[in-house]
Formats: sequence, structure tokens, C-alpha cells
Amino acid sequence: MLPMTAAGRLDVACDIEKKIPRQRLAVYPTPLQSFNRLSAMQPGPKLWVKRDDLIGFGLGGNKIRGLEVMLADALQVEADTLITGAGVQSNHVRATAFVAAFAGLDCIAVYWGKPPLNIDGNYRVTTMLDAQVHFTQNDDRASVDAAIETLADQMRRSGKCPYPIPRGGACMMGVLGHVLAVCEAYRQCLELAISPDAIVIAVGSGGTYAGWLLGTKLLNLNWRIIGYSVSRDPAEASVQIARLANQAALWLGSEFGFSAKDAPVQGGFIGPGYGIPSPEGANAIKLVARSEGLLLDPVYTGKAMAGYLEGLTAGLFDECGNVIFLHSGGEPAFFAGQGEWLGIHPRVI
Repeated sequence: MLPMTAAGRLDVACDIEKKIPRQRLAVYPTPLQSFNRLSAMQPGPKLWVKRDDLIGFGLGGNKIRGLEVMLADALQVEADTLITGAGVQSNHVRATAFVAAFAGLDCIAVYWGKPPLNIDGNYRVTTMLDAQVHFTQNDDRASVDAAIETLADQMRRSGKCPYPIPRGGACMMGVLGHVLAVCEAYRQCLELAISPDAIVIAVGSGGTYAGWLLGTKLLNLNWRIIGYSVSRDPAEASVQIARLANQAALWLGSEFGFSAKDAPVQGGFIGPGYGIPSPEGANAIKLVARSEGLLLDPVYTGKAMAGYLEGLTAGLFDECGNVIFLHSGGEPAFFAGQGEWLGIHPRVI
């Protein structure tokens, strides 16, 4: 690919933004902040944080970016119900319930497993929004996918018009929302006169990474994307990311194609399992909170930050001058359960 000027990149960004349908729900851009104290505490590059946790709709979180595009599509086909699913503390499900309530649509939340004993965290918010909930009674996460399709078919037969959204929001329309995020972040980098060398992302269902991968290619940017898996085998995640990026590229009319090797994912930071806090993630959460006044979540960003901090020690970022860490949101999950995983005790005097 031939080099592209800043003006050329801005032209491409404008074309992308005109092409992608979007029912805007939040106020953009989200801040891009330097974390000077944390950077000074660690050897390596200057750390910047893209504050998508401050997206001001539906308790924040970058899931709203994808849902803005999906909502536009759902309204276009005159859908009356959004159906999606994941784990009971899912940020995506909670955000979808907010979007459906705001748009006057019904919402069905599909969860794997059985109902929890406590209604807390994201699950509390989702039920408060009057979403109907369905539990698969099966601890296999893939059971959600089948249940979404079964419920959608039942609704169609009854004359309803459901809009099924895959687990975690990992679909082509969702990816397009994250392509828009790349355009936004690039403009901010120009304004701040910084040239990031790497973007650090937590990788769950792969939609965010896929959007950043495609957006980076479309704008011909030279930063690396370093993803840390929080839910699945890294090789499996890379295949999923490439598939989603290819679908979105085709929708945009781009000739770019991606393979799994274009979407490397780091492993080793899932801990006991998806949605289960890890000791490394807990330490990262405490460090960032105490140094920068920022709360990460135990499911996604805490584990990704743990990966970034270890990457600094391992030399993964030695050649980087500036790194952007994407804070994708998810704080309600921090308040689920008793918090024993943090290993803290009140300092009573």
C-alpha cells in the first residue's frame, strides 16, 4: 500500500463515516488521556488511555459503538425486539437492554447456565430495564447462540420481527462501530501531535479488535494492535477476529482481506476462566485505581492491563514511544459478588 498523508487519511475517515449507518446515542469523542503517574512508575513508553468507559449512554462502555450501528439496522428493517446473550454479568447484554428501552423496543437477554442467587452488577441493571431473561440451563457458552436463534424463530412464527444479535455483539454491524472508533482516535492523535506505536485491547468475542484491525488498515496507520484474550484460546480468537474483519471489509466495499496471522492475540491472562477475576487482574486494577483514579473491570480491562504490565517487563513494548490502552468500560461487573477476589480488608483505625 502506498503511503498516505494525514489529509488523505482524514478524507478516508470522512468517507467511512458517511457510509456506515449509525443511530447516535452517545457524545463523542471520548477522551484520550495521558497516564503520567502510571507511565513514570513503569519502564517503557508513555501510556495513553482511550476512555470509552466514559461513553455517556447505558453506563458507558464501547459496546455502545457497535450497538449504534446495529440499532440503525434494526430500525431500518422495522424490528420490534432485540435478542442477544452472554454471561449473566455481560456488559454487552446490559448495554443492549439500555438501547432497546431507549428505542422503545422489547429486549430478550439469553444467559448460559442457571439463574444466579444474587441480582447484582450488570444483571441487576438488565432486569431493572425490564428485559425478558432466558437461561439455557447449560454452562456451555455456545448454548447461548442456539437459544438466540430458537427464540428468534419462535417470535417470527408468532408474527414478531426480532433482531438477533450474536453473543457479545460479535457481528459485522458491530465491527463497523469500532471502525468508526479508529477514525475518532486518529483525529485525536493528530490534535495531540502523537504517533502511537501500539493499541492495547482486551479480546473477548473479537468485535472490537476486528474493527480496530480494519480501521487501521483502511487509514493506512502503522500502529500495532496487541490484544489480550480474556475468554478463549488465542488462536481461536485470531480466527474469529479475521472472519469478522473480512465481513465488515466486504460490506464497506474494501478489497482488504485478513487471516488469523494478521490478528495476533496474547494468551496467559484469562486466569481461572472467562468472567472469573484473576489475581494478576486484581493487582492491575488496584495499581491503576491508586495511581490514576481510574477503575478497570475484572472481566476485560483488568486482565488486559495485567497483560500490558507484564509485556513491559518482557520487553514487548521496548520500541514504543506511545501506547494507547483502550478502556472499553464494564465497571458494573466490579460490583458483582462480595469482591473477595480483590484481597482487600478495611483499614479500621
